[in-house]
Amino acid sequence: MLELGKHTLTGWVLGGAAIGVFAAMRGKVLRSLPLLPRLGAFAGFLAILFLILVISYPPVRAVPAVAGKNGGVTPLIHVAQGDLTGVFTANKKVEVYTGIPYAAPPVGDRRFREPEEPEPWEGVLAADHFAPMSMQTQNPVIVSSLAQIIGYHDYKISLDDNYRPPVSEDSLYLNIWKPAGDVSDLPVLVYIHGGSLQTGQPWYGDYRGETLARGGVIVVNFGYRLGIFGFFADESLKDESPHGTTGNYGLLDQIMALKWVQQNIASFGGDPENVTLAGESAGSACVTALCTSPLAKGLFRRAVGESSTVTAPSPAHSFRLPGEALRAGKQTMERLKVSSVEELRQMDAEDIASELSAHHHMTVDGYVLPETPYEAYKRGIHNEEAILHGYNRDESAPFILFGQADLKNYEDKIRQAFEEPYATRVLELYPASTDAEARQNWADIYTAVLFTYGHYCWERLALESHIPSYDYYFVKDNGRLGAWHSGEEVYLYGNIPEGSRLYDSSDRALSRAMVSYYLNFIRTGDPNGEGLPPWDPSSETETVLELGSTIAQTETPYLALYSILDEIYGFES
Repeated sequence: MLELGKHTLTGWVLGGAAIGVFAAMRGKVLRSLPLLPRLGAFAGFLAILFLILVISYPPVRAVPAVAGKNGGVTPLIHVAQGDLTGVFTANKKVEVYTGIPYAAPPVGDRRFREPEEPEPWEGVLAADHFAPMSMQTQNPVIVSSLAQIIGYHDYKISLDDNYRPPVSEDSLYLNIWKPAGDVSDLPVLVYIHGGSLQTGQPWYGDYRGETLARGGVIVVNFGYRLGIFGFFADESLKDESPHGTTGNYGLLDQIMALKWVQQNIASFGGDPENVTLAGESAGSACVTALCTSPLAKGLFRRAVGESSTVTAPSPAHSFRLPGEALRAGKQTMERLKVSSVEELRQMDAEDIASELSAHHHMTVDGYVLPETPYEAYKRGIHNEEAILHGYNRDESAPFILFGQADLKNYEDKIRQAFEEPYATRVLELYPASTDAEARQNWADIYTAVLFTYGHYCWERLALESHIPSYDYYFVKDNGRLGAWHSGEEVYLYGNIPEGSRLYDSSDRALSRAMVSYYLNFIRTGDPNGEGLPPWDPSSETETVLELGSTIAQTETPYLALYSILDEIYGFES
């Protein structure tokens, strides 16, 4: 309990002492007592242990920019708001700057408003710890530990993580990784984290920027408003907005971060004219939205999307139409028993964070998104000049972990998911005669509908606009996430832990290749390079580059199902 709950060293000392004292008393004193006093003593002992757990509950503490021992303080950097320093990694090959404000804190009267310019600071900002994650609900620490054991299989026992990272509405800060020393005109990658637009944070180890920085790229990521704080919509907010917008505050945060990069990244050695925008899951959905936003035009040149888009005629998630957004906002106010947005602004952030799941969707607001991304692409409107995107073989695995199919419920699941005559056609396309077939079919169908079909739409829309499109299909198994949703990130960002036994030499070889592809694309818009299997831009939609134990072109999966989905959603090429 002490370890899984990340309790402090005080708990270990007091717990050990309590157990030692009780063990000694049990042998010499307690056995001589009658039953009831003995039971009372045992109950008292359990109460003491519970009190120790309470006393030693991990404190809230900011996450350091560099895990473990860093390599010292960096030289001074000047940006528009003031001077700052970061820290070197232990090997002094990378400089890391974290917790840099890119917008004013969106608190108080700024809640549910467009982000405002960051305020200047006095003195030197020590950018050596990450800012709090954006406001979100959090599981108890022990639940997170168990999820790490059961879901990721890579739990580590350590005394360095006996704390809880902070969460706050004041979270509009960004983080930068750059090669150490005096550099200039380096390509820049700006990354948007995932989490269904309701969870997530920038310091997660799978997508930290150290490896890409060693490869000569400036890497930026940041926090942005989530859930109700980022995507709540209300008519009164449209009226008070100078731009008549509501419901896309999280997207506006992302645009503000991109503007900060344009203004300041040269101070870190980056080229503001060579920015690639990347994201995974809901972050990737945001990337595809920003590819058609007039407000993001000129803020980046290329786009990378991992495992989600909002480019289908009817996006599968992370997106809703204005009427839906406004109805959801009204329902939230009814649940919270408030009659105005001003009352919502006066409520504590923790008291409305429970509404995150009702508002994890961007919307067409007439300002950030004048129309759906699908409609914009159909009219030839886009901000990127090349895209690299794809998906994983087992995207659905974590989402149907407790809702898998068998022969008894398989047909019912299909008929609930599809109307006729499409349900019958899907059943004919994916027949099942065993539980195993039903389980696999349902997993594949869920993966295609929720994740991969949007990429298929994006690819075809890109081809119509003559945008080079490099498409991948990640299939690598390992001892951790494998080809589940987000399983590719640790490879793409080059963050497989050196001592981990969950990966073998083939995993590390694949990661080196994926990092090389990625670096080439960030530099030039073309992932190809010396020593890499060729990755041709799509000229048709029948093949993708499979990333696994081998790297080679393979047939695009789910094509027959896609033709049915085209009919359902009305995709027109």
